[in-house]
Amino acid sequence: QVQLVESGGGLVQTGGSLRLSCAASGSFVRINTMGWYRQAPGKQRELVATISGGIINVADSVKGRFTISRDKATVYLQMDSLKPEDTAVYYCNVIGLALGGRYDRWGQGTQVTVSS
Repeated sequence: QVQLVESGGGLVQTGGSLRLSCAASGSFVRINTMGWYRQAPGKQRELVATISGGIINVADSVKGRFTISRDKATVYLQMDSLKPEDTAVYYCNVIGLALGGRYDRWGQGTQVTVSS
């Protein structure tokens, strides 16, 4: 089993910063991709940023403001210059290989609210 624990969400004013973290634990053999997605009320879940084998993919809407990084089995999302439209529940996603085969796990989600 692979477990994910997210932390770091909260309430911040426009222009502020937050840092999200997601720690993976369990019987995984390899982590291939770690990433962040978000879902605003009434909208579909969308990709924010992923990191896979050193290749980083960042959504245009957050490019230049958000930075994804990884340290072993933990992925971070540094969010700067936050805007009200960044308000959403942010989910961590990890894909890799465990003893039982391929896994694709989601974190529990953490609320980010940006006030205007």
